Amino acid sequence: MTTLDGETALVTGASSGIGEATAHALAERGANVALLARRRQTLESIAEDLEAAYDARTLVVDGDVRDRATSEAAVEAVVDAFGGLDVVVANAGVGRGSDVATMTDEEYFAMQETNVDGTFFLTRESLPHVTESEGTLVFIGSFAGRFPRSFNPVYAATKWWVRGFAHSVAAQVGDEGVAVSVINPSEVRTEFGSEDGEPFEERFEPGTVTEPSEIADAVAFAATRTGSSAQEIDLYRRDKYSETL
Repeated sequence: MTTLDGETALVTGASSGIGEATAHALAERGANVALLARRRQTLESIAEDLEAAYDARTLVVDGDVRDRATSEAAVEAVVDAFGGLDVVVANAGVGRGSDVATMTDEEYFAMQETNVDGTFFLTRESLPHVTESEGTLVFIGSFAGRFPRSFNPVYAATKWWVRGFAHSVAAQVGDEGVAVSVINPSEVRTEFGSEDGEPFEERFEPGTVTEPSEIADAVAFAATRTGSSAQEIDLYRRDKYSETL
């Protein structure tokens, strides 16, 4: 296992699902891990688990990524605590809403502000530090960011934006030694979908779709590249391509 000894990672959406699993995967490889999400008490419990399991150094920086000040404060706190920043995982996202005709303003803005604005704010604040460390930016994209989604066009559009933004940032800072990766899952057994009904972790049986730990392993793979960049990793349900036909 390639290690991240002495490196520092910041993970958004870290209170459950992919974010929580990613925090474990990075801590297991020796990284200091900063956890960012809205549920502080949950983050503190996860931090305790990381410290006990891996003897990791952790930091809890709670807040809402839709608020620009959250990313500013989080990055500043991480750099103050650990002296730098090497890995940033932009994982926070929501998928509320479905068809355009019935989507409410609240649903629309929640997705835009979380998936798009939150990703931009985090990248802008962390980029100078990741450039200094020649570190890695990892963006959690989606199958929906590669193929049209008739039943949730706005969510799909935000993920197309994330993917395009990530690759364009890579073009901008690759010459400065920054690696940029996009991880595209299809369904993952997490709390995702709970905004509108049954979450994926209840809708899908174990073994039928991707587990959070599999996405976390892909993130860790991307974070441990040296001299190269795992530009894009797709993790799809085996029969998922039939939906594109």
